[in-house]
Amino acid sequence: MSDWPDDQGNGRGYGRGSGSAQPEGARRMRHVQRGGPSGRPGQQPGGGVPQQPSYDDGQGQRYGDARDDMFEPREPHGSRQDGYDSGYNTGQVYGAPNGQGQGGGQGGDDGYGTRAARPAPNWRRRIKIGSITLVVALLAVSVGTYFWADSKLKREVDLSKVIERPEGGAGTNYLIVGSDSREGMSDQDKKDLHTGSAAGKRTDSMMILHVADDGGNTMISLPRDSNVTIPSFKGAESGKLYPNQGRQTKLNAAYAEDGPELLVRTVEYNTGLKIDHYAEIGFGGFAKIVDAVGGVEMDIPKGFKDEKSGADFEAGKQTLDGKQALAFVRTRYALPGSDLDRTKNQQKFLAALASQAATPSTVINPFKLYPTMGAGLDTLIVDKDMGLFDVASMFWAMKGVTGGDGKSMNMPLAGSTGGNLLWDKAKVKQMVNELNNDEKVTVSSN
Repeated sequence: MSDWPDDQGNGRGYGRGSGSAQPEGARRMRHVQRGGPSGRPGQQPGGGVPQQPSYDDGQGQRYGDARDDMFEPREPHGSRQDGYDSGYNTGQVYGAPNGQGQGGGQGGDDGYGTRAARPAPNWRRRIKIGSITLVVALLAVSVGTYFWADSKLKREVDLSKVIERPEGGAGTNYLIVGSDSREGMSDQDKKDLHTGSAAGKRTDSMMILHVADDGGNTMISLPRDSNVTIPSFKGAESGKLYPNQGRQTKLNAAYAEDGPELLVRTVEYNTGLKIDHYAEIGFGGFAKIVDAVGGVEMDIPKGFKDEKSGADFEAGKQTLDGKQALAFVRTRYALPGSDLDRTKNQQKFLAALASQAATPSTVINPFKLYPTMGAGLDTLIVDKDMGLFDVASMFWAMKGVTGGDGKSMNMPLAGSTGGNLLWDKAKVKQMVNELNNDEKVTVSSN
């Protein structure tokens, strides 16, 4: 009934599949080892089972001897209590640590070539880190820009040399001067801008800008032909004290005689208003600023032409470049009111320039912002105590006057003498009192 061979041919038939009626008992099975020299691999001559290697675990227990463990009960593979690990599978699914199965881990490679799902990104942390990085970058750029711009200011005017100064009041007063300086201009520039080639520099326009502490700024133009008294003063370069001789002259002569310090001294003496800061820009710098912002749009109510300044304008809205802008603010002979009309045009244009420079297209565009700042700061001469925040305050106040946040006017006049314009002393005194108290100026120009 059985195909099983008898054990070594002795005919007893014990074992599985035996046809003998005698019960099957435990018996030793042949140990088959591959690679032997005979037809039965691994069998020694004589038909015996080869001796197996054994080793001692250091605790007196020997392993690997078939005669020692043949009839001992077996522990599940890999789970012996004596610390021995056979290395066989114990039921855990390979490639899934902690018994989680494929894809159940926390991401990464499990060592068997299976990549589990990555954890979900922590967006809150990423946004926080990105925001901090952006703030740090903006801060670095802002600080760098500040020091770059501050280094370009030409602090050449020392107001500490001005003597016998009046008491200050509320707000901040700026004396803003446009000079006819040709410094840095080539011969071709002078020709294109119709500036001429006069040596030195003189004031071409002057105005007081009062920046109130609680709003309501005021811009007051000072005609350069205003009749004033040159007071006692100390020479800016020589340090010599010059007494008051009661000499009457035009306002722009004070600048020509001893520069910005004497001009400030003369304005303070004749008005009683303390000047806190001084700012001056020349022809070339003015034209460069206008070109840097891409031109300034102006609405010219009536066209005019002037050969001396190079002005040639038609009525209506138009965008003026640097050359045209300079001609517009310098023209006086083609206007009915001569210098008085010119000061009005200067106020109107400076306010429009400030508005144009403060537009988002300029402020947030570094390709326009830096050239504009560079063009203006390179030629801007200020007093030694004036910083970038003061420059910004002056700039925004000029812009505010255009937007209706304040008042622009000429110095109140009471006639003329010998071609010089006389100030109305009573109105000037009232105006100064209102400015010192940060009150709205109620006096008129005429």
